[in-house]
Amino acid sequence: MNRYHRGVEPTDRADVVIIGGAIVGSSVATFLAQRPDWTGRIVVIERDLTYRTASTTLSAASIRLQFSTPLNIEISRFGIALIKHLGEWLGVAGQPDPEIDFVEGGYLFLATPAGLPILESNHAIQRAHDVPVALLSPAELAARFPWLRVDDLGAGSLGLSDEGWFDAYALLQAFRRKARSVGVEYLAGEVTEVERDGDRATGVRLTDGRRIAADWVVNAAGPRAGRVAAMAGLHLPVEARKRMVFHFDCRTRVEGSPLVIDPSGVYFRPEGPNYIAGASPHGDQPDPETLELDVDRTWFEEVVWPGMAHRVPAFEAIRLLDAWAGHYEVNTLDHNAVIGPHPQVTNFLFANGFSGHGLQQAPAAGRALAEWIATGDYETLDMRPLGYERIARNEPLREVNVV
Repeated sequence: MNRYHRGVEPTDRADVVIIGGAIVGSSVATFLAQRPDWTGRIVVIERDLTYRTASTTLSAASIRLQFSTPLNIEISRFGIALIKHLGEWLGVAGQPDPEIDFVEGGYLFLATPAGLPILESNHAIQRAHDVPVALLSPAELAARFPWLRVDDLGAGSLGLSDEGWFDAYALLQAFRRKARSVGVEYLAGEVTEVERDGDRATGVRLTDGRRIAADWVVNAAGPRAGRVAAMAGLHLPVEARKRMVFHFDCRTRVEGSPLVIDPSGVYFRPEGPNYIAGASPHGDQPDPETLELDVDRTWFEEVVWPGMAHRVPAFEAIRLLDAWAGHYEVNTLDHNAVIGPHPQVTNFLFANGFSGHGLQQAPAAGRALAEWIATGDYETLDMRPLGYERIARNEPLREVNVV
């Protein structure tokens, strides 16, 4: 039963205000509200409680351990643990355990001979951190995936377990259901101002004039994170970048396909009996900051389909079924998340810039900020390497494996 019953009034107060109620904001709220050493009112402000255009809802909905930085590996390891034991983490008494249809299909990163040193370096880091991954030669790839063209490859890195894809919207709803069951309040509204008194954030104002005072303000605003930080007078190099996903079927079944990342940057994976695919712009391809979500099908015709058909000859004969666009919240400094407090405005917390990894990193990010609010420190994973200080110093912590 909710601990709070009154509505949100024109002037109101909360212990914690979270700006953004999709997977990241809901994770922060869920983990904080369940802590036995913390009591307080949590208000999550979400501009669209249907989540129709949320990055969570529109993502390719996958999780992996194949990262190039050890902290990212451990962040996703916790995400996998939560996904595999959803009832333990997000179960609500008297209700069925959540189901998100996790398919443990693995990731396959492919490299040309020129890209082999990076693949081997990443593989060494992953094996040093007990990631179940195999480095396969072209001959081994051909034997395992006979539908794959390998003549121009140097190797492939295949996740053997703890990687795959799932229903993103179902996971979001599982977090929201759990959060509400332990007293978190969700408010439909849009923040237009983050109020400050010197080095303290004191609350937020909404478009309809309401003000909510707060002891803590959490920026979980996804593609609007940079704008929310600017409302507090802070710089955050996070921009909204459009990413399109294309849903198609194929006459010939590509059996046993993992989520494949081609050296061209094109990815594809099964989606039920069909497939989805996409690619992020690279090199001199335009990638402007934008909040619009129009689908440009020429991207499929000119980039995605040729890349897929080169790697999988069967994909020459496909039929495009559907397409949609979502957002990556790209940290333009280093494509890694920004997690934790601002060094001067210490009660303003960041959970931003996941650069396409937000869905899989949300559980660990939410747990970490809950720890920080409750104790002033991290208890499980030390997120300081992902803190804002590196932004202020302009010192990137690079993640090589960006899809």
